[in-house]
Amino acid sequence: MKDVLKEILSNFVYWLYRKNILKNHIRVQSVDETIEELIRTDKSLVRFGDGEMVVLRGSDIKLQKASQEIADGLKRIISYQYDGLMVSLQGIFGGVEGYQEKSRKFWKEHLFFYRKVYEQYCNPDRIYANTSFSRFYYVFEDKRPCKNWIEKIKRIWMGKDIVVVEGTRTHNGVGNDLFELAGSVERIICPSSNAMRVLDKIIEACSSYSTDRLFLLSLGITAKFVAEELFLKGYRVIDIGNLDMEYEWYLQGSVDKVSLPKHGVEGKEANLAAGYTEYLEQIKRELI
Repeated sequence: MKDVLKEILSNFVYWLYRKNILKNHIRVQSVDETIEELIRTDKSLVRFGDGEMVVLRGSDIKLQKASQEIADGLKRIISYQYDGLMVSLQGIFGGVEGYQEKSRKFWKEHLFFYRKVYEQYCNPDRIYANTSFSRFYYVFEDKRPCKNWIEKIKRIWMGKDIVVVEGTRTHNGVGNDLFELAGSVERIICPSSNAMRVLDKIIEACSSYSTDRLFLLSLGITAKFVAEELFLKGYRVIDIGNLDMEYEWYLQGSVDKVSLPKHGVEGKEANLAAGYTEYLEQIKRELI
């Protein structure tokens, strides 16, 4: 009964906004516009999804314990202070009609509980980037644009020397061609959960590189703080979140979320057994 009531209320409030009875003040680019801006410019990007909003309000999520310090930092970052550091939100404020059924239900309920939080902390004078540039596959009903999107996404790092900062089990680009156009790939491996506890070490490791490197981050909540710090130091940083997982689902033609075997591989011996020798060679620092 509770779930039924939640769905009824979220649909009703969503309808009020879609009919402009309640006014939406948050603007988000299309996926195409976000990808094109990342290709066309040297801007950095930090992404906000549902998990970031939960922690911003002071609650724990699976891979990150909340704190007042983290919540305050997320509030600062989502306010979009810098022209060169794009802040992305899920493209839900103009409607979720393009999403598949499960995603429509999820994001309507998310808006029901969090829309006022977005309105409180987001900058009404900014047009936010679209977080679905890195969640380009699963949520969408029409999968036809996905091929074009991922081909363009790969152009962002074409010819560039990239440093992937990720958790111990993430394995971005392992077993697929996500980074085939990059000039080179190096990795900094971080804790898979509560990585904020080694934030200073992550910043120190990243800062050992020259500013011509492009940093790609898959570190959940911690990625927001790494991105901000490195951006202010003159680096280009893109928070890619779960892009690799979306790409794997796209390659498999998955109709639902499925687990990836490589996410169960952790440690040198397990990676060797899995045949991930190139991945191990790319690792330059381990901060676990």
